[in-house]
Amino acid sequence: MDYNDQMKNRVKRIEGQLRGILKMMEENKDCRDVVTQLTATRTAIDRTIGVIVSSNLVNCVQKADEQKERSTEELIQDAVNLLVKSR
Repeated sequence: MDYNDQMKNRVKRIEGQLRGILKMMEENKDCRDVVTQLTATRTAIDRTIGVIVSSNLVNCVQKADEQKERSTEELIQDAVNLLVKSR
């Protein structure tokens, strides 16, 4: 699987968010602000998982179609299972 720059940048942005949250905690910021930022980070992680799974699904379907290894239905079910597990 190729992880393109968009995917890597998403993870770098999340990394920055987490550093910011840690700084907020060290500065004893209000818990509501910390939880708000944690929630935003969780949302960003969920979206990144979706991007990776969908990109992986496209690659897998194309490869399987060329090699006739697995059915499209099996690949889609695997992708759905990955998304469900991530929650």
